[in-house]
Amino acid sequence: MSDFTIGESDFLLDGAPFRILSGALHYFRIHPQSWADRIEKARLMGLNTIETYVPWNAHSPRRGVFDTTGMLDLDRFLRLVAEAGMYAIVRPGPYICAEWDNGGLPAWLFREPGVGVRRHEKQFLAAVEEYLQQVLRIVEPLQVQQGGPVILVQVENEYGAFGDDQVYLKAVADMIGQAGITVPLVTVDQPVDEMLEAGGLPGVLRTASFGSRSAERLATLRAHQPSGPLMCMEFWDGWFDHWGGPHHTTSVEDAAAELDALLAAGASVNVYMFHGGTNFGLTNGANDKGVYRPTITSYDYDAPLDEAGNFTAKFHAFREVISRYAAVPALASDPVEPAPAFSVLLGSPISLPVNGQWTTHESLPTLDELDAQVAIYRTELSELSELSGEGPALLDVGEIRDRAQVYLDGHPVGVLERENHDRAILLPHGGRLELVVEDQGRVNYGPRIGEPKGLIGPVLLDSEPVTDWSTCAIDLDSIPGLWESTEGQVRPSPGPTAWRATFSADAPADHFVRTDAWGKGFVWVNGFCLGRYWRRGPQHTLYIPAPAIRQGSNELIVLELDTMADRTARFVPGASLGPLEL
Repeated sequence: MSDFTIGESDFLLDGAPFRILSGALHYFRIHPQSWADRIEKARLMGLNTIETYVPWNAHSPRRGVFDTTGMLDLDRFLRLVAEAGMYAIVRPGPYICAEWDNGGLPAWLFREPGVGVRRHEKQFLAAVEEYLQQVLRIVEPLQVQQGGPVILVQVENEYGAFGDDQVYLKAVADMIGQAGITVPLVTVDQPVDEMLEAGGLPGVLRTASFGSRSAERLATLRAHQPSGPLMCMEFWDGWFDHWGGPHHTTSVEDAAAELDALLAAGASVNVYMFHGGTNFGLTNGANDKGVYRPTITSYDYDAPLDEAGNFTAKFHAFREVISRYAAVPALASDPVEPAPAFSVLLGSPISLPVNGQWTTHESLPTLDELDAQVAIYRTELSELSELSGEGPALLDVGEIRDRAQVYLDGHPVGVLERENHDRAILLPHGGRLELVVEDQGRVNYGPRIGEPKGLIGPVLLDSEPVTDWSTCAIDLDSIPGLWESTEGQVRPSPGPTAWRATFSADAPADHFVRTDAWGKGFVWVNGFCLGRYWRRGPQHTLYIPAPAIRQGSNELIVLELDTMADRTARFVPGASLGPLEL
């Protein structure tokens, strides 16, 4: 057991100065059978600490549920950190940003009328307290004073960029303390005077987030934190990508020089990210600063370990910098074997919905009300007015969140996209209108956190309200099991279509499947959802972690929402994350 405290100018471990050399690893973005490998590689770069966020919405998809199985086994992850001889920083939020869906806040929380968002409001605080009690029940016995690895716990996350409700921040800090957390608490904000002031708390160590101009940013932090250690809680060494944008990378030399400047100033650091991992499933977030832009599936982040956990040039450059300030372990060569390359044909198509549960609504429900991320909305326009039967007619939707493919009598008419500020489309005539609506990822930063998804009414046809809707939520979790009870259709109809293929593997190994010949959709391997693909790019491969592959026969499932130009699954030797410029 050890004692970890905050001194006049240093962190103190058993009374001796201790510099935190940390790297961010999000357990929920890494296959759990790969956790130990990624932690060990952090140690080999010279780090002594692992930092992770905790995603409330992943652990609690329903109120009253707190899932800690598989990829969400925080206890096992922290114990693996300890087994590697390293320490841990836990950042439970409740808001985490992290380019994660809704910034980690559960969607169900905002279905309650009048609930607050990151402020001192009783409904919001009651839910936060339930959550923190659950997650800190795991963290409390793993604190360093009790022989565990945890040395710091963070209060909220970059709150100064969102609000200035000090009563709310103190309430969150008090909840953390009441849950038995006795290690030091910290806050983090960008090194801007207003943000550090609004996001800090008396008696709680302020830290900063930045990736450049280290000396200047540390000076700003020191002005707001006159005593105690200086720490960059997020040293941004790369960046994330949006669909339709370029693939972001940063200069290895510049990033290493900034890390050197930071360490030369005596500061502690958390490299964000040491290893980014993957937004598996439908977990990606989005930004909306006037234009909605969803984040891609890969969270490679141009980090020291790439998406598949391989060393990059940044790993070696950072390791050399760290070696100037601390001992680093010996490093053996780690040759990267190319992933298997082969092709298989996709067949046995099944058009959706299959035996779907249709419900009727007089007014338009949101996706939240349907408890869905993809759903089909249907109505008969020919019964609405005489004009709709003759056409053309203008269909107008209040707001699209986030994408709606429009079909008329089973034929595709067009697409309405939030990113393009689309809200209206000209229909050639009346008939059966169907819209396939997709939630592309909830906003994770800024004032639009917590907003509902789907078609936000009213919906008008030539200024007349469209009512009497039927809806069918697509149960994405059930897609890999469709072939157990349904025979494939030889000629798939327009709209969502699931495809299936099998392939063989000599042994579990990382794979990459190429997706740029497909349109837009989702991929599963052996029931494990790899995430989203989109011809728009920049990402043109999906990473398949080795633990998801079985020796012998494997099953690949593709749910195509748009148009598949080539019904072939092409496995390639490595990742293709897109061009650096557009």
